[in-house]
Amino acid sequence: MMPEPELQRLYLIGMPGAGKTTLGRGLAVAYELPFLDLDEEIVRREGRSVADIFAAEGEDYFREREAAILREVQQQPGRFVLATGGGTPCFHHNLEALLADGPVLYLDVPAPELAARILAAAVQRPLLAGLPDREALISRLDETLRHRTRFYDRAPLRCSAAACTVENVRRLLGRYLSLA
Repeated sequence: MMPEPELQRLYLIGMPGAGKTTLGRGLAVAYELPFLDLDEEIVRREGRSVADIFAAEGEDYFREREAAILREVQQQPGRFVLATGGGTPCFHHNLEALLADGPVLYLDVPAPELAARILAAAVQRPLLAGLPDREALISRLDETLRHRTRFYDRAPLRCSAAACTVENVRRLLGRYLSLA
């Protein structure tokens, strides 16, 4: 049996609630790599929450900082797994930067399932806060997903909700890396 190709870097993209952080942590353990969460990195560097950044500075400022910090992370030497924010690939040519630096995996989860996963935490997500109920949340997620799909669909790797397990993604990555 051939040895598994070495994974240098892996980028996870998808909607809020898709499981990027959870899966990313699991993959980092499986591949013995550091795990990074881009939103956590932004919070650390800014010294305030994403919600506070949105409230004080607005989305444009946040997206500029997000792009700058992504580029800084990518310039660091070493291997890692990085979970991006849901909108990261959609702004400032971030998707191109991700695609140029390593495999990109899209976690494809439908809006109703996303809503079920994040309903309790929606108030902590600036673009979802203030929605009155589950139907409004699903509607907002559907609309956001429609706008982001053209970016997400460019990822060379994709897993659907139930298939996004560490084991399945390792098999998917193994096939992908052996062909690269």
